[in-house]
Amino acid sequence: MGLPLGNRKKTYNSRLAQELAKWAESRGRGDSFNEAVFRAYFVDGKNIGKVDVLVALAKSIGLPEEEARSALELRTFKEAVDSDWSRSHSLGITAVPTFFIDDRVVVGFPTYELLGEFVEACGAEKRRSPG
Repeated sequence: MGLPLGNRKKTYNSRLAQELAKWAESRGRGDSFNEAVFRAYFVDGKNIGKVDVLVALAKSIGLPEEEARSALELRTFKEAVDSDWSRSHSLGITAVPTFFIDDRVVVGFPTYELLGEFVEACGAEKRRSPG
């Protein structure tokens, strides 16, 4: 699919990255921050569980460095991420990625064909439903 991937040797906890992403979203830069985190983790193999790494990523997309550090140190967006996790679990989502449309779910990285069939089946079901 043309996504850049490096040769990552370790898996790092993304919890703080999720919290800072919520902060970046509140500043109108959520997509840019998420892209920077994706590249840092999957391409460059950086530890996105470290405050200094996340603050540098925020700064790299033009967000204020000290505000980012403060949001992480104070855990300002912890409850918002807890709420997202709670909602995900209530919907039966336990892994990333999960594709969720109405009550249908595909977990993991499906083939392009399977994902297309999933989306098409969901669309067909909608077209058959009244209202």
